[in-house]
Amino acid sequence: MYQGIVLPCKIWVLLLVALSSVHAQSSFVPFNDDYYHLIDRLEIKRGKLTEGFHSNVKPFERKAIVALTDSILKEGTVNLTSRDWETIDYLREDSWEWTSNMVSTDSAQYNRLARLGWFKDPPAGRRRKFFGHAADLYSIHNKDFDLHFNFVTTNFIGQDDSSGTASNLWFTSRGVEIRGMINEKLGFYTYVTDSQGRFPGYVNNFKETYSFPGEGLAKNTRNQGVDFLTARGYITFRPMKAINVRFGHDYNVFGSGYRSLILSNNSSPYLFLRADTQLGRFHYTNLWTSMINSADNAWREGLRGKKFAAIHHLSVNITDKLNLGIFEAEVFNRDSVGGGYDLNYLNPIIFYRYVESYIGSQDNALLGFDMRWLPVRNVAVYGQFMLDEFLSKDLFNGSKSWRNKYSAQIGAKYVDAFGIPNLDLQAEYNMVRPYTYSHKDSGRNYEHYGQALAHPLGANFREYLGIVRYKFSSRFSFYGTIMMADQGKDPFNSNLNFGGDISKSYETRNIGRDGEINQKTGQGTKASTAFYDLRLSYSLAHNLFLDARYLNRKVTSPDVKLATQSNIFSFAIRYNMAFRQQTY
Repeated sequence: MYQGIVLPCKIWVLLLVALSSVHAQSSFVPFNDDYYHLIDRLEIKRGKLTEGFHSNVKPFERKAIVALTDSILKEGTVNLTSRDWETIDYLREDSWEWTSNMVSTDSAQYNRLARLGWFKDPPAGRRRKFFGHAADLYSIHNKDFDLHFNFVTTNFIGQDDSSGTASNLWFTSRGVEIRGMINEKLGFYTYVTDSQGRFPGYVNNFKETYSFPGEGLAKNTRNQGVDFLTARGYITFRPMKAINVRFGHDYNVFGSGYRSLILSNNSSPYLFLRADTQLGRFHYTNLWTSMINSADNAWREGLRGKKFAAIHHLSVNITDKLNLGIFEAEVFNRDSVGGGYDLNYLNPIIFYRYVESYIGSQDNALLGFDMRWLPVRNVAVYGQFMLDEFLSKDLFNGSKSWRNKYSAQIGAKYVDAFGIPNLDLQAEYNMVRPYTYSHKDSGRNYEHYGQALAHPLGANFREYLGIVRYKFSSRFSFYGTIMMADQGKDPFNSNLNFGGDISKSYETRNIGRDGEINQKTGQGTKASTAFYDLRLSYSLAHNLFLDARYLNRKVTSPDVKLATQSNIFSFAIRYNMAFRQQTY
C-alpha cells in the first residue's frame, strides 16, 4: 500500500544522484503579513514585476528578495523614502548570507542588534566565540556550511471585555528556528515552538476538537486555555538552475491578497513535495500533499484518516506589469478501497480532470485563476476566481443552482497614498458561493485537519476588508484592519446545511424550499461580523518588537446563540516570530 507521499525507490535514487550537481540553494522566508508587505511595497514602488519570484506564488526565496533590493539600488530610479531605505537594509540584513557586500545607505546601522551593543564584531584577527552575524543569535557561513540559529518567542497579556464580563487573556510561545545550506547545494529549515495560552471565545469556536486555528494537535488546559506544539521543516535543492525541489512540512500560498481563495496558510502545516520551475516569464508549480481527514469515521487503526491533493499552478508575466495565473487541484482519498496516494496524479504536466475521468473517480476537482496588475506607479490591482463545480447551462441562466460553486476576489494596494510618504492602503472584496469547497465527504472537501485550505469563513459569505499601514518613524508602525462580512449560517444545533460549513457533505444541502435552484449567497441564518483591529508596533532591535493592540469584534444575528462580541486589549513582546493575526 502507498501511504502518504511515497515515491518509488528509483526516483529517490535519481534525486540523490542529482544532488551531486545541484546549484546554490536558498531557504525561504516564512509567512508573515508584515514582512511580505515590505517586499510587496518595494515591487509596487518599482513599478514592474520582480524577475526573481512571482508575487502570487509564496513563500519567496531569500536570495530572490536580496536580488530585488540589488535591482532597485542598481537602477536608482525608484523614489525611495527614508523608511524604504531602512526596509532595504532590514531585508538585506535578514538574509545577509546572500549579500556579497552589504550596501551602505544612510541607515546602514538601523535595526541591528549590534546597535544596542548586544553583538559586537570581534577585534581584528580574532574569531567570534559564539555569536554570529548581527541578525542571528548564532551563525556560521563558509563555502561548506551555512547555519543560522535563532531563538523565537511571543508573549502577550490582555483582557477581553465582552458583554460587561472581563476575562484575562495570555499567550506564551518559545522555540527555535534553524536554517542553512550544506555545500551551497542542500538547503534546510526547521522551526519548533511550544505554546500555551488563553484566547477569546471566538478563536476557540473556530477550532476542531483537539486542534487550534492554524495549528495541528492541541490540548485543553485546566485554566480554560490551550496547549499546542508547532513544528515546520523542509529540505530544498536545485537539480537544475531553473528547478527548485522542496520536501517537508509547511504552508504553501497562491495569491497576492490578504486572503487567498485558492490556497492559503489558514490551516495547519501539512506534508508536501513541491517542484517550482521558473523559465523567464513562466513560473510553474507542482505540489503534491498528504493531509489529515479529521472526520470521526476516518480513523484507521488508531491513526487519523489521510487525504491527498495534487496541485498545478502556472504563473505568467504577460508584460512587466501584468501577471496571470492558472490553478488546478484534485483532492482525494482512497480509504474506501484500501489505498493511499493515487500514482496517476504524480504526472507533473497532465490535466488532472482527464486523470479523474480516466480512473473513473469522483474526486474533488478545482480550477482557479489569479491576476496581478501594476497599472500605474504606487498601485497594484489583484484578483482571484475559483471554480469548484458548475454546469454551463446553470451558470448563465440565472437559476442560482447549488452547482454554481465558485468564489471571487478583487483587491488593490496603494502605497504612499495621496502623496503621503509611508502611508499604505489596501482594499479587498471576497465572495464565496454556498457549498463551494465542500464535497460528499471530508476526505474530498477543501480542508486539512478540519480547517479550510482557502478562506477561514469557509463559504456562503461576502467580505469587505480595509487595511491601513503607516510607518511613523524608523521604529514606530501602525496597522489597522477593518473587516465586514455577511455570512449565511446553519441554525444552531441543527442538521440543516445552507452551504457555509464546508465540513458538511453537500448531499445534505437544504433543498426543501426551492429545490436545487435559488441557492443565494448569504442564505440561512444571517450573521454579520464587524471586526476592527488596531495595532501599534515598536521595533526594539532586529526582529524584536513590542505590540499594543485593540481589537473589537461583533457578530449580530437573529439567532442569539450566534451573536457574540469581543472587546480586547493586549500587549505583546515578540522576537523572530510573526504577529498572530486571527482576523476572522
